Amino acid sequence: MTRRFDRWRGSLALAGLLLCTLDVQAIEVGHPAPSFTATLLDGTRFDLAAHRGEVVVINFWATWCAPCREEMPAFEALQRTYRDQGLVIVAVSMDDPELRERVLKLAQDFSYPMAMAGDTKAAGYGRIWRLPISFVIDRQGLLRVDGGIGERKAYDLHALLNEVGPLLREPRPDASR
Repeated sequence: MTRRFDRWRGSLALAGLLLCTLDVQAIEVGHPAPSFTATLLDGTRFDLAAHRGEVVVINFWATWCAPCREEMPAFEALQRTYRDQGLVIVAVSMDDPELRERVLKLAQDFSYPMAMAGDTKAAGYGRIWRLPISFVIDRQGLLRVDGGIGERKAYDLHALLNEVGPLLREPRPDASR
């Protein structure tokens, strides 16, 4: 009996150590954004690291999510208006792979790049457990908005502008450093 208890206690200690390790690496506003790469619907590659100096919005959505579809025109308007100032929006569909055609059809109405979740590497952003969720990364590569925290919200143009407008006014980092 004592041997089983010792094994159980050792396993519990190991689990606690793993949880502490995971907690240290958790996504945190004000810290460097986790890496994010994707093969976009058009077959090109997106790598967050290549967009240093730009304000990046990563939006997780699905075709069946009404609030997601409601905010897409606001993302489109913002992208068209501010892309020359360094705004990049990338959307990740959480739809099942067999719904790819539905996603492709909807994506035709928008100019910002999209990917399917299965074609992305975004583990550092945690479990996407509700939709829509957006993350905003500033020009220095720091996470400024973690949409997975707090009350779920779908963006309208005004709310998006409140989040990214101040970041777009920040100077781009000096590339010569």
